[in-house]
Amino acid sequence: MEDKQETRSVPRIEYLRVKNYRALKDLELKNLTPLTVFLGPNGSGKSTIFDVFAFLSECFSVGLRKAWDKRNRFKELRTRGSSGPIVIELKYREEPESPLITYHLGINEGPKGPFVAEEWLQWRRKPRGRSFRFLDFKCGEGQVTTGEVPDEQDDRVPERLDSPELIAVNTLGQFARHPRVSALRRFITGWYLSYITADSTRGIPEAGPQERLSQIGDNLPNVIQFLRERHEERLNKILEVLSERVPRLEKVDAEIMADGRLLLQIKDAPFEKPILAKFTSDGTLKLLAYLTILYDPEPPQLVGIEEPENHLHPRLLPGLAEECRLASERTQLMVTTHSPFFSNGLKPHELWVLYRDEFGYTRAKKTADMDGIKEFVEEGALLGHLWVEGHFEFGDPLTNSGGPKQLRLFPNAK
Repeated sequence: MEDKQETRSVPRIEYLRVKNYRALKDLELKNLTPLTVFLGPNGSGKSTIFDVFAFLSECFSVGLRKAWDKRNRFKELRTRGSSGPIVIELKYREEPESPLITYHLGINEGPKGPFVAEEWLQWRRKPRGRSFRFLDFKCGEGQVTTGEVPDEQDDRVPERLDSPELIAVNTLGQFARHPRVSALRRFITGWYLSYITADSTRGIPEAGPQERLSQIGDNLPNVIQFLRERHEERLNKILEVLSERVPRLEKVDAEIMADGRLLLQIKDAPFEKPILAKFTSDGTLKLLAYLTILYDPEPPQLVGIEEPENHLHPRLLPGLAEECRLASERTQLMVTTHSPFFSNGLKPHELWVLYRDEFGYTRAKKTADMDGIKEFVEEGALLGHLWVEGHFEFGDPLTNSGGPKQLRLFPNAK
């Protein structure tokens, strides 16, 4: 079956602002790129940024209350010492050159639990025109403007949701008469956030092809089966890349056992028989899992990967960063890392460095905006090396906060 990896138009998040979410007291990230990587020492806020996307995705898939309760409500979610709602604001384009759309969601908590204090969608269709808010809700009541291209002259329809804890975009986005709202709902409900562990990929699931890897990767054999049956060229590409990274690897296959379960097997040269996945190295299995995500024939419109360096040999990481960049032509990737080796495969506009300020709140800056970094890279320096040598303005794990105070790990480096 012919299978080509083509560039496609997907929504792109260009801006993120988060207020009152754990250590994110007021974090603003501008000019996000198709591949965006967050680097920083332990405790700098990388996982919290990742969890913002997970929280929003879960609000749409399982509901606000379940996502809220899972995180122990305001007791653990709201920034310590702060008041007011948790706010998540995204600016995105549905496709290149289309108008920039802003989605604003404010969540608060009352005696009966969490509720949507404010939620709105707006866009500016013309470069010099004023913004038009085509969805505007507070506490479960508001209005939405119908039509393919909602504007001032279109009908505003008042709506009242069954409960103030319902998200208007998720509820109204199920109706065809609100196509812009529906597009955002499809975008968010389609996000894929990876929490893969090597152990989870060693399972023996029930046989049956599955199109997409689960969040923990426990259906890896099913995805291999699907690719073998429906997208053999894509599977061959995955194995080609894997064999370049893992010496002497020849074949990966999923065999159906007599009891109907699926067994993942990996063959190395010069041995005649393959070995079971449970005897394969952690690094090989995790790299295989990541490649099935990055070479997905129809990838999610946003993919999040947390700390891909775990269990992988450091020399494999710059190549994995390049695979992420290639995949970002077809999806948007958000990656967290504390690996200088993964960072060595990145470009200055793709890498954000996080640290905690003197009040304990997360701050971030793109390496492209740091003094001298682009010039270093133009001369052949690698970002990971610049980080461990102390050339970044902050983010050094050996300082007390990772903040602006510098400590060079290699004082004689030039």
